[in-house]
Parts: sequence; structure tokens; C-alpha cells
Amino acid sequence: MKITEVEVWVVNVPLRNPFTSSFETKTGETRTVVRLRTDDGHEGWGETMWGRPVAELTRRLGADLLGGSPFALEAFHRRQHMVPFFHGYLGYAALAGLDVACWDLQGRITGQPLVNLLGGPVRTEVPITALITRADAPDPAGLARHTVKVVAEGGFTAVKLKGTADSRGDVEILREIRRALPDVELRVDPNAAWSVPDSIRAGLELEELGLEYLEDPCVGLEGMSQVRSRIRIPLCTNMCVVRFEDFAPAIRLGAVDVIHGDVYKWGGIAATKALAAHCETFGLGMNLHSGGELGIATAAHLAVVASTPVLSRAIDSMYYLHGDDIADPLELVDGCLRLPSGPGLGVRVDEDKLAHYAEVNAREGDLTG
Repeated sequence: MKITEVEVWVVNVPLRNPFTSSFETKTGETRTVVRLRTDDGHEGWGETMWGRPVAELTRRLGADLLGGSPFALEAFHRRQHMVPFFHGYLGYAALAGLDVACWDLQGRITGQPLVNLLGGPVRTEVPITALITRADAPDPAGLARHTVKVVAEGGFTAVKLKGTADSRGDVEILREIRRALPDVELRVDPNAAWSVPDSIRAGLELEELGLEYLEDPCVGLEGMSQVRSRIRIPLCTNMCVVRFEDFAPAIRLGAVDVIHGDVYKWGGIAATKALAAHCETFGLGMNLHSGGELGIATAAHLAVVASTPVLSRAIDSMYYLHGDDIADPLELVDGCLRLPSGPGLGVRVDEDKLAHYAEVNAREGDLTG
């Protein structure tokens, strides 16, 4: 069989509530969606980060798949290996959307769930993290009460606070959450908004709270290395180890303990699995970052986690925060998303919703915050 058609959409899907980090407040997600069709009637779906610039690049790269086999992924990635050099994150994202669609096609053609093509399941349910931001309540005590409610309703075992430039305020919020939830795995991610001195001071104050890890408190591997040498909390990153060229410097500097992978930031499924192998080889932990995945992209992340032993923590996922989806919903039970069982990604795209949210993007443009 040969790929004969590449279709690309850009969609805007709302969040249930605003989501605030140290650099933006989001009210929805803009995502790029791709469908591949073959000459024998099969189709595969992919979804990736961001909107129109990624969509345009996806169309250009998708032309290279036409006339080829969806199983010829290594050759495709080799031909396009300079794309991230010239296009950065946009290049990784565009490659990943096409990559996931090819994997979905492979599963549908063979009748196998994607997890089986990736080595088979080591787990069938994937715990996800409760994500808390300052938009959720006006003060630390209110945020703690809100967190207790979210954990009780969703059955979450891990909580992540999206931090701000106000490190002292973040520390107080975490203290209140820990008082209210003494047994939950607790994390904070300021998105590198703290200085190195503030990161060290806050880290020393947070040691008594038993954080699972402190994610990207400051900018860069050098800064992270300084912080890691002074505090006992493990450091995690999805901002300073973002490509394989960053891995060796991170190890030499002793800068991180946990690395966040992401199919859509690392350029595809095989790259994310390779990152997992690197982490295991060097004794690092690994988790998955969330860039606002809808159902298609979430299903790919679930297959990766389900087939990768080192991905044993509750992953980041904004999936449960969305007000709608373009695919049949994945069910959250006891803080976990269950791996879909159908062939490929195992999700069914609602083409009416796809058309509706593509029209929203056509009318409103890409969401930037």
C-alpha cells in the first residue's frame, strides 16, 4: 500500500477554565491535525502542537510521504533530519504529527493496537497529574482547598503547581497544599521564572515538603547544575534538555535527575522511546510533558507510556482540562487514563467536531495565550 493523500487542519478547542503559567494564561488550545490515506482505503490520524505555521510545514513535509509506505518511517525521518535544525520546535512538531499518523496507519493496517507495535504493554492504565494554577483560587489557602477538591473528584495521586516568578508565594502555596494533602506526590514548575539564588533559597525551604521533583526552576543547564549542587530535591526539565544534543552536557554538569519527553517536542514516537533508553542507561528518571494534547495526541502518549517501563510516574496531561475534543473521549477513572484497545491509536475522530473547531480557527486565528 502507498500513501496517496495528506490532509491538514488547524483547530481551536476551549479549556474549561483559564490555565495560568509564569508566562501566559491560556483559554484554549490550538492544535494541528493530520490525516493520511492509502490507495487501499486505510487512514491514519495524527495531531501535534500549535497551529498555522506548523500546519504549513506539515503540508510541505507530508508531500514527501506521498507514494511511499507508512511503514517506511526511518527513511522519511532520515530524509528530513535537518528540518529541526532550520525550524526548531516547529520542525519537531510537524514531523511528529506525520509520524504519529503513520504509526496509526501501521496499526490499522495490521489490526494491532499501537502499544503492541512498540513492544507490548507493561501497564494498561496511565496515571496523570492534577494541574493547579493561581487562576484556580485567589490565595494559598483557597488553592489548597481547590486542590483537595480536584484530587478527590479525579482520584489523582500526583499534583503539580504551575509556578510563577513569585517564588516566595509559590513556596507558601506548596506548604498549604502539603498540609492539606500529606501523601500526594507534589511537584512545582515555574517554567524557569526563578533566578538561581531564588531557586536555591526556595529549594532549601521546600526540602521539608518531600517534593517528587522541582521542574525547571531557573534558566539553562549551568543554572540548574548550581541549584542541584545545593539542594536535595531532584530536578526535572523539559526546557534545557530538549534535543539529544543537550543530553551529554546535562550529564557532565550533573544538572538534572528527571527529563520530560514529549512525542511532539522531540519529533516522534521512536525519538521519545530513544530518550527513554538514554534515561535508563544513565540512571535518570523520565516523565512526559504536556503541550495541551487532545484525544489523538493523548492516545499516542498513552501508547508510549504503556510500552515504556521507565515512564512509571504520573504523566503531565492537560487532556482532562479541555472543554471538548475532536475524538471520542478518553475516560478518566481514579486519576488514570485507560489505554485505548482498538487498532492503531484506538480513537475515532468526530469529523463534525473537527470541521467545527477548524472553522473556529479560521475565524479567530491561532490562540496565543
